[in-house]
Amino acid sequence: MSNEATPSVQTAATGAAGSSAIASYIDHTLLKPEAGEADVLKVCAEAAEYGFKSVCVNPIWVKTVKTALRGTGVLTCSVVGFPLGATPTDVKTFEARGAVLDGADEVDMVINIAAARAGDKGALVEDISAVAEAVHASGAILKVIIETALLTDSQKVTVCEAAVEAGADFVKTSTGFNGGGATAEDIALMRATVGPGLGVKASGGVRSLADAQAMIAAGATRIGASSGIAIVKGEQGSSSY
Repeated sequence: MSNEATPSVQTAATGAAGSSAIASYIDHTLLKPEAGEADVLKVCAEAAEYGFKSVCVNPIWVKTVKTALRGTGVLTCSVVGFPLGATPTDVKTFEARGAVLDGADEVDMVINIAAARAGDKGALVEDISAVAEAVHASGAILKVIIETALLTDSQKVTVCEAAVEAGADFVKTSTGFNGGGATAEDIALMRATVGPGLGVKASGGVRSLADAQAMIAAGATRIGASSGIAIVKGEQGSSSY
């Protein structure tokens, strides 16, 4: 499980110090299918300039990002089973293994959402465990995207419990592609369910410093956003992933 140091909520206040602290929470994200190499390299340069935690991209760009970020201290993150989660576990595992071999430090996987809606905790544990094993074998960490907009509160709790049981390092709210996004209420519920041992990532619709602060106050330890620069500047972002 993740034991990364997390900036305190108290330091994540408005102003220069708060902006600096917020930057270290942010996975600077570019998951648009039409994004090209120039777009990816631009995001990498921004992440290095602002001190974001990671750059999160689709699997085809992992090698590019890893090379571009070398020596910056910014992590490389990729996604698995994205954005639907509706691929077999062995396919997700193969995809995860490829991502970490290409240089991903972190992998964000989408769960089997149908299993979550059916309350099939065993299927969820099996799906997450297999990917976790592949990711952890290379020393990377696994974040589990539960897609909160498609689940009831009780279903969210079941998925979070499954993630803990399966050995995941984080639970994450959303892909940003299936409607809805992060809410402080969902973050609080996820934090209460997983306890202090797992990270909680807020993603989808976090576009301002106030949004980020609300998520952190509710228990988030990571923020996934394409509006990272606007967030640290105290401005309002306008785009999704």
